[in-house]
Amino acid sequence: MPIKNRFAEMHGDITAIRRDIHAHPELGFETHRTSALVAEKLAEYGCDEVVRGLGGTGVVALIKGRSDTSGKVIGLRGDMDALPILEQSGAEYLSQNEGVMHACGHDGHTAMLLGAARYLAETRNFDGTVAVIFQPAEELGSGAKAMIDDGMMDRFGIDEVYGMHNMPGMPVGQFAIRPGPVMAATDEFFIDVIGRGGHAAHPDETIDPVIIASQIVVALQTIVSRNADPVAQGVLSVTAFDTSSHAFNVIPQSVALRGTVRTHSPGMQDMIEKRIAEVASGIATTFGGMVETRYLRHVPITINADEPAAFAADIARSVSGGCEEAPLIMGGEDFSYMLNARPGAFIFVGNGDSAGLHHPEYNFNDETILAGCSWFAELVEKRLPVV
Repeated sequence: MPIKNRFAEMHGDITAIRRDIHAHPELGFETHRTSALVAEKLAEYGCDEVVRGLGGTGVVALIKGRSDTSGKVIGLRGDMDALPILEQSGAEYLSQNEGVMHACGHDGHTAMLLGAARYLAETRNFDGTVAVIFQPAEELGSGAKAMIDDGMMDRFGIDEVYGMHNMPGMPVGQFAIRPGPVMAATDEFFIDVIGRGGHAAHPDETIDPVIIASQIVVALQTIVSRNADPVAQGVLSVTAFDTSSHAFNVIPQSVALRGTVRTHSPGMQDMIEKRIAEVASGIATTFGGMVETRYLRHVPITINADEPAAFAADIARSVSGGCEEAPLIMGGEDFSYMLNARPGAFIFVGNGDSAGLHHPEYNFNDETILAGCSWFAELVEKRLPVV
C-alpha cells in the first residue's frame, strides 16, 4: 500500500499546523496553546469525543469505526512538548518563544497524528475505536506516566498502543523498528562528597573533597568497562561537578556530583546502582571523607512486544517498501510507561539529512509527514479490519 492519496491532498494543511506549532513551542506540562490547538482541530475533524486535561495538559480523542464487532481500542500517541534550546535553524517560522524550540520533532509528531486523526474520522474504515493521544512532558520523562496515572488506559479501554519518532540520518519516509528492548532506561545519580574545607595554602589541614570527587569520577568509568558483560549495553556519564566554594584560594567543604545511567536490562541497572554506591563510599573512606549517594530510577526501558512490533514493521513495509532493524538506542523515551501498561510498539521514521535531535539547528522535515500519517492510518485499518 503506497502513501495514501488523501494525505497528499492534506499535506499543505498538515504542514501549516506543524509550522504553527513549531513557531509557538512550549515546555513540559505547559503545553496550553498546543493542547488547545490540538483539541480544536480534533473537534473540527469530527472526532466522537475530545477530552482535555489528562496528565495536566494531555488530550485524548476517540474516533469510532463504521462498526465495532471487535470491541478493540487502539491507542496512537504523539508528543507535544519542546526543549529549552535557543533555535538556530534559520526557518522562516522560527520559534517566537526565545530559548525554547522544537529540537526533537514533537511538532512533527503532533501534526502527523492530527493528520491521521482527520483521515480516520473522515473514512472510519475500521472495526473498533481509535484513541489518539497527545502527550505533554515527554522531555521531562513524566508526561506519559501522568496520563496513565490519570486513568487514561482504563477510562478509554485502550488495548494496544503505538508511537512513532523521527530519526535524523535515515532516509525520509523509511522506517526502522526492533522487537524487545529498543531504548534505554534513563536513571540519575547524585553523589555528595563531604570533606573538611580550609585555606588552599594549607591542604594538610583539610580533607580535600575535590581530590576525592575527582577519584570517584575516574573510578566510576570502570563500572561498565570492568563489571558489566562486555556484550551488554550500558552508559554511565558524570555530567556535573560543583564545589561548594568557587574561590581560588579555598579548599571547599563539599562537592556535588551528578550523572546519568543508561541501560537495556534490569540486571545491568541493578549492578550499576549498587556499584556506584560502593565505589563512591570506598574512595571517600580511603581519603578520610564521607559521601551521600542517591540513585533515581527515572524512565524505564522501552520494550516493544514481539507481535505488535512485527505487525508495525509489516505496515511500514506496505507504506514505504521496507523497514530496517533499528539499532539499540541509549536515549530514553517515556512512551515506555505506555508499553508497560499495554502491549504495543514504538517505530522510527526517517527525517533525512537533518541536524541531530536536540541540536539548535534541527528542524523536522515536512516531507516525512506523508509516510508518518500513512503508517498511523494503515496500522488502524489493518489492525481493525472491517468484516
